[in-house]
Amino acid sequence: MLDVVIRNGLIVDGTGAPGRHGDVGIAGGRVVAVGEVDEPARRVVDAADLVVAPGFIDLHTHYDAQAFWDPTLSPSPLHGVTTTVSGNCGFTIAPLSARPDDGEYLMRMLARVEGMPLESLQKGVPWDWKTTAEFLDRVDGKTSPNTAFLVGHSALRRVVMGDEAVGGPASAGQLEAMKQLLRDGLAAGALGFSSTWSRTHNDHHGTPVPSRHASAEELVALCSVVGEFPGTTLEFIPAPPPFEDDMFELMAAMSRAANRPINWNVLPVYSKNREVVERQLLGSDHAADRGGRVVALTLPDSQRNRLNFKSGFILDILPGWDTIMALPDVDKLAMLRDPAGRAEMERLAQSQDGPLRSIANWRQYIVLETFTEDTKTYEGLTVGEIAERTGRTPWDALADVVVGDGLRTVIVNQDRGQDTESWRRRVEVWRDPRTVVGASDAGAHLDMIDTFNYPTTMLAKPARELGLISVEEVVHHLTGAPAALYGIRDRGCLRPGCWADLVVFDPSTVAPEPVYTRFDLPGGAARVYGGAVGVAHVMVAGTDIVTGGELTDERPGRVLRSGRDTETVTASS
Repeated sequence: MLDVVIRNGLIVDGTGAPGRHGDVGIAGGRVVAVGEVDEPARRVVDAADLVVAPGFIDLHTHYDAQAFWDPTLSPSPLHGVTTTVSGNCGFTIAPLSARPDDGEYLMRMLARVEGMPLESLQKGVPWDWKTTAEFLDRVDGKTSPNTAFLVGHSALRRVVMGDEAVGGPASAGQLEAMKQLLRDGLAAGALGFSSTWSRTHNDHHGTPVPSRHASAEELVALCSVVGEFPGTTLEFIPAPPPFEDDMFELMAAMSRAANRPINWNVLPVYSKNREVVERQLLGSDHAADRGGRVVALTLPDSQRNRLNFKSGFILDILPGWDTIMALPDVDKLAMLRDPAGRAEMERLAQSQDGPLRSIANWRQYIVLETFTEDTKTYEGLTVGEIAERTGRTPWDALADVVVGDGLRTVIVNQDRGQDTESWRRRVEVWRDPRTVVGASDAGAHLDMIDTFNYPTTMLAKPARELGLISVEEVVHHLTGAPAALYGIRDRGCLRPGCWADLVVFDPSTVAPEPVYTRFDLPGGAARVYGGAVGVAHVMVAGTDIVTGGELTDERPGRVLRSGRDTETVTASS
């Protein structure tokens, strides 16, 4: 007898092939039959008028810490995600050294650079492991979706170099120690190696995070270790776009040293940035000519950043603002209140050149959320409109509101990426073999982004509403394509022998729900949250982790380990 039979659904198998009506039989956590299934089952799921597809795979998350206080890894499963990859951008919470200040440093760095509330990291994470192996064992079997983890460069540097991790290059001995730590992590089943050189990544002191102090030679040497282990991969955050030729050369060298593909984050796509996108994708061609493989991780929606002066993320990319945004709240407020301090911040902000100058275009921001009676009147207005009402400059008008809110004011860039042409252009880029869809950043920037809902957005907006792409092709980009890039075995597909990681959804209604602020993190901290409509079931190994749009208490997820759960994808694959 089967454990589960899903009957009468439209089976979309993850390959991009046309869907076909039939049944899916599940036993022992795996799919055992697809088509007409006559065998009896302990449980029958009626999927009439619904799509039955492989569970979605999100390659870029930061659930390393959240796994301890929220084993559902919400809200990702509500949007059909059954496998997450964390430890991206070089930011991991393992390994740890015996020095107690190392855990404290990583905790405060994550709070600063990845927008995880410090009180949640302090109260919700035990911080009692040393090795990557111990960390993986602590998570294994405790979560709703499957998880996989990379080994982060900044953690390696901190363990080996201590305070010297920030400020200078590694010695030959320190590099060898980092390589051995990486070997240990990969041998334990970590999926690969991650790092960052992004100028947006600064620690709680306003100083570039440890990996940003690494030389190109150090990066390449660590990547070479990855090539020693089967089923491994690389992830990297380069400098802001557009990339210079030396960045293309570095990523090609990293890929070639490991003989593994390297994916970089992030490639946003709009109707009006075609030249920038084409320039960025040239890095893949450059790498291919040199025996490497570079893949752009593309965000399949607009970048809607909820910015605030309390965390300061994104704002800290402005010249001189890295140290200002790292100041204690009381000092930051004092600077904003002081006319001279405020003027100096504006002078520094407007000295930015290039495409990032738009960050300091204060007039165009919308004030999304305020927190006092005096500032509530400004919600929904642009900063430019507030400036006109108050007779202030846009910068002074914004600074006044921010001071009144005690730094908590939420501002958002105007979303100019929902036009049909932008969506048409995104679909073109998804089809480019030099890209893979992802970049949700779920688990990070908890007060700032809502891109955790990208799977249901893809099914709703470009597929159903605009008719630019079929449901079958969307499912492929969410399942088979990421599984192929990382070599994930028996997932991202729906055929006999595959794990029964499945999502059952209504193609006529599936969509993200409106997002809102929810105060449910350890210490009472807030996060941006939102569920989905039209998602009937999400299964991991044949067990429901979502039913009727609600999370269940089941925890069938497992840690996917390199070599055991993945096969080797080489740079030439």
